[in-house]
Amino acid sequence: MRRSDTYGKFSPVRDWAYAYKLRMRRRRLLLRAVRKSRELDCLTDRTDQIKPGDILATATIRNECDRLPGFLDHYRRMGVSQFLVVDNGSDDGSTEMLMSQPDVSVWSTPHSYKASRFGMDWLAYLKMRYAHGHWCVTVDADELLIYPGHDDKPLHSLTNWLDQQGVDFFSAILLDMYPREALGQQGTDPSDDVISRLPWFSGYEYSWEWRPKTKSISVRGGPRERVFFTENPDFTPHLNKTPLVKWSRRYVDFHSTHTLLPRRLNAGLDRRLNLPSGVLLHTKFLDSILEKSSEEKERRQHFTYTDRYDDYYDQIMAQPVLWDAQQSVKYEGWQQLEDLGLLTRGRWQ
Repeated sequence: MRRSDTYGKFSPVRDWAYAYKLRMRRRRLLLRAVRKSRELDCLTDRTDQIKPGDILATATIRNECDRLPGFLDHYRRMGVSQFLVVDNGSDDGSTEMLMSQPDVSVWSTPHSYKASRFGMDWLAYLKMRYAHGHWCVTVDADELLIYPGHDDKPLHSLTNWLDQQGVDFFSAILLDMYPREALGQQGTDPSDDVISRLPWFSGYEYSWEWRPKTKSISVRGGPRERVFFTENPDFTPHLNKTPLVKWSRRYVDFHSTHTLLPRRLNAGLDRRLNLPSGVLLHTKFLDSILEKSSEEKERRQHFTYTDRYDDYYDQIMAQPVLWDAQQSVKYEGWQQLEDLGLLTRGRWQ
């Protein structure tokens, strides 16, 4: 991996001024979330089942019927007790499927995903109301959290250790998974495990950069930079996320889950702290990516500067091969990711 060996610093005066600015921004975002809650229509409310100590999961979804069974199963096996889901106008049966689940509360909204800060305003309200004091996973339906020992250690074992250390956050790297074939050409049974359908990832050539303003480590690279953003690497999506937090009603997702406020929640990938970190297996590149890309190019809901990404959608619809002989590695488990430096046990275990 390419790492930045220097940690930039603000002067004490500038950092104090910026911290104050972010504190005011956090308050405005929390008030905004309360206002945006008016856009939510509760379809199924099972929040009365939430018990002290439960781990919750929150997500905003749209037309994810092919992923939802595996998504729910993955997080249930991990130890998530209740799911709080916002459905943003699904018409593929996702809404009905979620409403039938005994541990899922569902809210629906037809309003703009982009105008809600990509769903974060809606989830901020739900977490403010229901997740205070709970460990909470905030992910998309195409993100599966992996942490050291996840196959035999429940998530509670990790969160209990973090509680003992006085740490209320856990960070991860988004790892794009993809097929050996051209996109849209897998031809596999949709009932197959999603990782068996997308078994490859790029194991090398990620850049790590310290960002003093958000006190975070920015990670970029992988197949999207290699294939789609070679000419404009600054447009490459950031891969650093903080998907697991012991939530407080004072917290807010700032730039999705890439950076949070207060800023100390962004420190999980700072190797100086020697904390455990994980990986989010990103299952974006199923066969459905072709239809979704055409739709999202038309809807223009997924990026702040949408004109920058028209070519990105066009390239996806051209069905490229993301697999690369030098970069691609077949997924074998968390120990492999640890060997590649993509996750770490830190002081845990």
